Amino acid sequence: MTRPFLGFGLGLRTEHYQFVLDNKPDVDWFEILSENYMVPGGKPLDFLDKIRDEYPMVMHGVSLSIGSTDPLDMDYLNGLKQLIHRVEPHWLSDHLCWTSVDHTNSHDLLPLPYNEKTIEHIVSRISQVQDFLGRQILIENLSSYVTYNNSEMTEWQFLNEIARRADCLVLLDINNIFVSAHNHSFDPLHYIQGIDSDRVMQFHLAGHSYSDKLIIDTHDHDVCDPVWDLYEQALKRFGAVSTMIERDDDIPEFDILRAELAVAEKIAAKTLSVAELKISHAKASGVA
Repeated sequence: MTRPFLGFGLGLRTEHYQFVLDNKPDVDWFEILSENYMVPGGKPLDFLDKIRDEYPMVMHGVSLSIGSTDPLDMDYLNGLKQLIHRVEPHWLSDHLCWTSVDHTNSHDLLPLPYNEKTIEHIVSRISQVQDFLGRQILIENLSSYVTYNNSEMTEWQFLNEIARRADCLVLLDINNIFVSAHNHSFDPLHYIQGIDSDRVMQFHLAGHSYSDKLIIDTHDHDVCDPVWDLYEQALKRFGAVSTMIERDDDIPEFDILRAELAVAEKIAAKTLSVAELKISHAKASGVA
């Protein structure tokens, strides 16, 4: 697979709309939260259209609930399809989880049992979503805090098998791997090594918090050194992969986030050849 490489991006957040429009900061691309723009009108869409004119974008959702036993929400999928037409994203993603039960959205990203029955269920639902949208989607690994007694395999085997059978792609969240590895006492490098290299389209980086013996994926801190180290290992395994930093709470000024993103750029430049980064970026831009 020839993987498009957008470079290094940030999540587009309300606090930074005007700064981005006024200053045109040096960022390769933005990721938007799909649900924030699945509305009939208003200022968010106005800002979105203006910023989209200046930057490539990808879409990231939290409400697909691909693992739920509820029927797929066709109203949601229709709204998502309309937003795709508006944004023309390079790709879109959601989480390998369930969020709803009995048509009630918990607004939490809840883990799944890692077994054959769940794989069959999710593969069928991803196939339906991809057929409806007319494109592949990316599925993202969760940070998790509980496990199921009826799991039959590791999380990375589960994710890999779903991506292969559904012919979808993977958004690999490096921080989530670190969080889950701590909470469930496995080696995060086993996770990195266990994922097919040709399925990974995007990386997420983020910060987290400690709560007693658990690490919680809060997206309200800087990326910590062990996650940067794991990111370097992921680059060695997967090569040039479009990378972004998520920040959803205690959001600093844009320049502070941009400086943190520069750390990712520096690690990639050290780990990969400059030529590999430039060639991958050129292919994504249609230059090469």
